Amino acid sequence: MSQGEVPGGPGGPGEPVAKAHATGRATRVSPRALSFYAATPGLVGFIARPLALAFILFELLAAVAVVIFLMGPMAQGSAERLAGLMVLSAQTWSELPPGTRADFELELARTHWLSLREAGTRPSPTGWHGFYIHFLEQALATKTGSEQHLRGELRAGDWWWWATLPSGDGRIDVGFPAWRIGTHPLAAILLTLGGGLLLALVATLWLAHRLAAPLAQMERATAVVGRGALPDTLPETGPRELATLVARFNLMARQVRELVAVRTTLMAGISHDLRTPLARMRLALALLAERPTPRLIERLEADIAEMDQLIGKVLDLARGLEAETWVDLDLGELLAELAEAIPGDRVRFTRLAAPLVRPVPPLALRRVLENLLTNALRYGNEQAVDLVLEASQGRVRIGVLDRGPGIPPERVEAMFQPFQRGEVSRSPLTGGAGLGLAIVRQLVETHGWQVQLLPRENGGLAAWLQLDPSSSTTNTQKRPL
Repeated sequence: MSQGEVPGGPGGPGEPVAKAHATGRATRVSPRALSFYAATPGLVGFIARPLALAFILFELLAAVAVVIFLMGPMAQGSAERLAGLMVLSAQTWSELPPGTRADFELELARTHWLSLREAGTRPSPTGWHGFYIHFLEQALATKTGSEQHLRGELRAGDWWWWATLPSGDGRIDVGFPAWRIGTHPLAAILLTLGGGLLLALVATLWLAHRLAAPLAQMERATAVVGRGALPDTLPETGPRELATLVARFNLMARQVRELVAVRTTLMAGISHDLRTPLARMRLALALLAERPTPRLIERLEADIAEMDQLIGKVLDLARGLEAETWVDLDLGELLAELAEAIPGDRVRFTRLAAPLVRPVPPLALRRVLENLLTNALRYGNEQAVDLVLEASQGRVRIGVLDRGPGIPPERVEAMFQPFQRGEVSRSPLTGGAGLGLAIVRQLVETHGWQVQLLPRENGGLAAWLQLDPSSSTTNTQKRPL
């Protein structure tokens, strides 16, 4: 059994599913793991549950606070005023002459919705009632000095509350209709809690969906990448963290798309460029079988060297993503060394008065500059190439300036693709393999630099390498070259 597999084998109860190891070998995971992931709640549910619980707890806390600090004191104050009016009405009735009591009762009913009647048999107190009636009973007990219990009864289709209060030397029933209170605190609390809970659930689902939608899109796009296809660009919207995550995913998808395109181009270009020297070698071998000559052997050696150079360039392009340690390097010394390595004073560089030291990956920077210099010397019409080092406001850029035919602006971007050349004959006598600028682009993007190819005044090409990754790209068409 190989490492990372579970017993059962294909088709058995322990049939594995793909799982990646650091070694690159594909191992498998049992279907039990898949069922576990399938049973795990989705992101919407994962976010909605704690949000809903938080909203519900907030609603309960708010309701309790409203009842204790707002509705309770207001109900107590209202009950105090009503109790005072009921006690005063009972006392006033006993002090009025009997002939005016009927008018007083009518006025009391018209202005205060209170009714008076002789105290009869006191029925048993009504059972459970609302908080307001409880506050009213307490207020009446305080004002009369005796315990009071309100009684409820149906009168002319309305529910009335009655209290037996002292009136002079006797007692009298004072009552009021239930609609006089006009408040239903329990119903208000239940309605508020119910409505708040519904709104909390709706807001929870909306927020959870809004947060989970970009991640769900990324999940589907990742599945597309896993199948070997290329997903569409995702919208970079939403919260800052999600937008940043989606932007990085889009960048990764674009890089994958570019890598696939580069791989396809590399395979096609290598097969095309190797076919010519292989055909010449086949012809030379056939002629060697008939009559060996030093010239045919030299031709074979030249073709082998050409193939070796092509393979070396492809390997340089493949090594563009390799990490390299950054070290402090005197850029002026590096450029002077590159200029002195070219014989015949074909490269001109003026040393700086003071060292210009920057942290850079030395091998990668050297490879970029060597490829730019090679192109400038090859297409520079046999004229000297200028190496320029500029430093301004913390920004450093290096220029490789030639006096060749230049590159049309509409062809600049295409020249960074593999196997693209300024002249289309693809002869080794007139140009290279067309990988130099592709290697430059690969190294520049890997290390966060910027490269531009711009036309020079009076003819030629200016290749500018910006080493400061934080600097913004400006319109260098206006810069003096």
